[in-house]
Amino acid sequence: MLKTYKPILILSGEPHSIFWEIFIKALKHKKYKSPIIFIGSYDLLKFYSIKFKYNLEINFLDIASIESQKILNKKLNIININFKKINSKENILESNYYINECFKFAFKLLKNNFTNKIINGPINKKKFLIKKYLGITEYFAEQTNTKNFAMLIYNKNISVCPITTHLPLKYVTKNINKKNIINKIKLIVNFYKNYLQIKPKIAVAGLNPHCESVDSFNEDEKILIPSIKFLKKKGINVSGPFPADTLFLRNNRSKFNIIVGMYHDQILTPIKALMEFDAINVTLGLPFIRVSPDHGPNDKMIGKNLSNPLSLIRALEFLDR
Repeated sequence: MLKTYKPILILSGEPHSIFWEIFIKALKHKKYKSPIIFIGSYDLLKFYSIKFKYNLEINFLDIASIESQKILNKKLNIININFKKINSKENILESNYYINECFKFAFKLLKNNFTNKIINGPINKKKFLIKKYLGITEYFAEQTNTKNFAMLIYNKNISVCPITTHLPLKYVTKNINKKNIINKIKLIVNFYKNYLQIKPKIAVAGLNPHCESVDSFNEDEKILIPSIKFLKKKGINVSGPFPADTLFLRNNRSKFNIIVGMYHDQILTPIKALMEFDAINVTLGLPFIRVSPDHGPNDKMIGKNLSNPLSLIRALEFLDR
């Protein structure tokens, strides 16, 4: 019996970005088993497909009657969201309206269980979120009323998860607590078990340099160690805290599937240095699987045919099951 693959929703994200180039390169790279439903501007997609010499075969969909329409695997299914500016940087309000419209239709399909797989292109957080959310991870969490969620930067060899995300360093220690650590590590374990059929080995990086502190209150001793002991009693394969400056050495990281860090750059800097574009951003805890390529809009590279599509290819491959 042939397996039925649910469609992968792909949102273009920021209209003025490198997404169009990497998306076309990802389509050129291989055929995917899952049908792809693109939600975004057909005008922009057509413009860049001509620029990068890709023959688009389109199946237009109407969101109002999508469940009665054929979703094709051999063509790119598209829900067109009008946005016509191509050769100049768009007005921020117009751009935000476009992004919101893309999300609106995507959330409708996800809520109706039409699919459970979504990829969003990179978004300029300063323009779109306007300080209401720390990042797109938090935006998805609020839109789905998800209280317990986590950011996983995934690579099949080594992944990372920050306990705090896009938070200024001066606020990090206030958000390091047992509940936060325990909840996020449980999310990781459940995701690896249910989606990847793996019982993960997890390392925890200490907050302080060498896990030591000149302060009277050492978070590594008072918060991290009790959290790790609690999780071990629950049968979770977790170790630490380890000094972050040596944890990513080859012989150390090779013992684990995931390294959990206390703040964003503590673990995203080494994973990006090691894997470059061979990693994806997965939001854990949502009622669906949300993935995004692990890079930003990078408007300085638009149209140069130099952008690396590997992260988007990995995102598609990750959901193509």
